[in-house]
Amino acid sequence: MLLGTLLILLLAGAAPASAHAALRASDPEDGSVVRTAPTHITLTFTESVGLLEDSFRIYGPDNRRVHMEEPEHAAGAADTARAALPRDLGEGTYTVAWRVVSADSHPVSGAFTFSIGKPSPTPPAAPQDHAEHPVTKSLYDTGRYLAYIAAALLLGTAAFAALCRPPDTGPLRAPLLFGWWTLLVTTAALLILRAPYERGTSPGTALDVSAFPDTVSGRPGMALLSRLALLLTAALLLPVLRDRSPRTRVTAGAAFSVALALTWASAEHASAGIQVPVAMTSSVLHLLAMACWLGGLTALLLTLHRARTPPPYDTVARFSRLALTSVTVLVVTGAYQSWRGLGSWSALTETAYGRTLAVKLAATVFLLIAAALSRRWTALLARPAAAGERVPALVGAPGPPSAPRTTHMTTVEPEALHRRALRRSVLAEVVVAVAVLLVTTVLTGTLPSRAEAEAAKAPEPQVAGLPGAQALTVPYDTGTPGGSGTVQLTMDPGRVGENGLQAVVFGSQGALTFVPELRVTFTLPSKDVGPIDAGLTDRGGYWATNDLTLPLEGAWTMKLTVRVSDIDQVTVERGVRITR
Repeated sequence: MLLGTLLILLLAGAAPASAHAALRASDPEDGSVVRTAPTHITLTFTESVGLLEDSFRIYGPDNRRVHMEEPEHAAGAADTARAALPRDLGEGTYTVAWRVVSADSHPVSGAFTFSIGKPSPTPPAAPQDHAEHPVTKSLYDTGRYLAYIAAALLLGTAAFAALCRPPDTGPLRAPLLFGWWTLLVTTAALLILRAPYERGTSPGTALDVSAFPDTVSGRPGMALLSRLALLLTAALLLPVLRDRSPRTRVTAGAAFSVALALTWASAEHASAGIQVPVAMTSSVLHLLAMACWLGGLTALLLTLHRARTPPPYDTVARFSRLALTSVTVLVVTGAYQSWRGLGSWSALTETAYGRTLAVKLAATVFLLIAAALSRRWTALLARPAAAGERVPALVGAPGPPSAPRTTHMTTVEPEALHRRALRRSVLAEVVVAVAVLLVTTVLTGTLPSRAEAEAAKAPEPQVAGLPGAQALTVPYDTGTPGGSGTVQLTMDPGRVGENGLQAVVFGSQGALTFVPELRVTFTLPSKDVGPIDAGLTDRGGYWATNDLTLPLEGAWTMKLTVRVSDIDQVTVERGVRITR
């Protein structure tokens, strides 16, 4: 039931993951005008990145795509990508659209422009960016969350069985099998969805086997493939290990747990940024401590409720010590990871990462309170009761259904009372632990504050040679199949007087598309001026005019009419601020 509730919460309220690499510099620079055509495009990022087959797309002054070689990393620089350009590039403005995969597995994209010789009168607009496909992203995020839960259940239950040694391990078989199967299935699903997640395409493209070699050659794909191999190897070796000594089984289990934790650490926050070796070590310890504590809690709860005989004090005491050790590791590694991710105290309240971290810390405090209660009841279980000692309790007396219920005093063994209280406190721990795990998984998909501060220093996209230009992206939908998409408009200079207006139309899949008619008019309601027809003409791939005159400043209303067939068209309104 807890897992079902958590899944509903995740599907309903999971925040979108932020990309964790930012463009630090480009050569040519964004908005620059170079005298001669460059031989390469070089991009430098704030962290190492993975490259896709079409990580670079370049569009010339005529808005047509320029053929170029496949991008590659610069020698010895995993954070720098470059691609060779054709030697016959002509004069004008070029748009570079890029898409890479951050070291922590999240895709990131953007665009910038540069000019050769001089800027074009009508600079090309960047194509619509496939930042993410909502269905693909939702499925991928859900798989990530379920994988965390399954790992905690699998590793925590195994650690409880091996280190706490309950006499009856029957109740632990179900969570072990459930954790193993869930982790296996979700890992396979993540591996299949990895290519469309990186490229921002629909889940249907996951069936394209040609993308699989690129997927498994990247760091996230290799981590997922390694996780699958570890799970299958563990299943094959388990029958062999049953006949070995307890020490051998514990050693093998510890090696498996560390290797499994590394498949997360090698493809998420710890693998990028500062102090990567220390961060990855901290991440592995943090994940293992989390699994021992939270997964072990579930195992203890099942043992308390379903074991044929109640677990002895020694079993509960061993878990109490294991939990205390896990909490200590979590506090130390969590403090380090918080410092590494935040970068400053102010980020705790001023950034999404800091606020999410604050929620996790508050939930952890409640979890520690519940753990302290469990330790108290565990200590009371260890105290031998005096001979004949009984604790008074108020119970209901039996009677006919129609008769009023009566109560009387009876006595209960202190051990039974303490064991009942321990069950309740452990249940409270499990409930709060699920909340902590939920916040933790959201935190792993949130841009760290330190990276956010560094990304803020990255150059903002500009229109080459047109610093005052206004850029708008307007979605449209005629309500017919294939009748939706976006129009990207650039108005130069976006001020009172004569303006240039360029528009590029993209279809529902983000590709350049051609429409029979595109019309733009401007009205100034406050002065009763307009409508003024921009007079766009088809320039062979984009629509443009250099003769749009807007005589007054103010809040103008732009009406964009897109006709996609002889009978299907739609008009969309947008506000445009015109200044002097």
